[in-house]
Amino acid sequence: MPKIKTHKVTAKRFRYSGRGKLLRTKGGKSHLRRRRSKRVKRMFDEMHEVRAKGDIKRVRRLAPYLKKSR
Repeated sequence: MPKIKTHKVTAKRFRYSGRGKLLRTKGGKSHLRRRRSKRVKRMFDEMHEVRAKGDIKRVRRLAPYLKKSR
């Protein structure tokens, strides 16, 4: 059976935590940030958990060889 190709953009935007939870980055980090509060800008740097089961299934299909973070 042939290997499945990894969707590269998905592999760059998602990663797994040490406990195996799928993490994502927030969008909107680069444009029109001046008007946002400092607290909101700090929140953009954090990784957030993907909770929707349909989204988790889609990411696993797009990036089947996605590694856990160290």
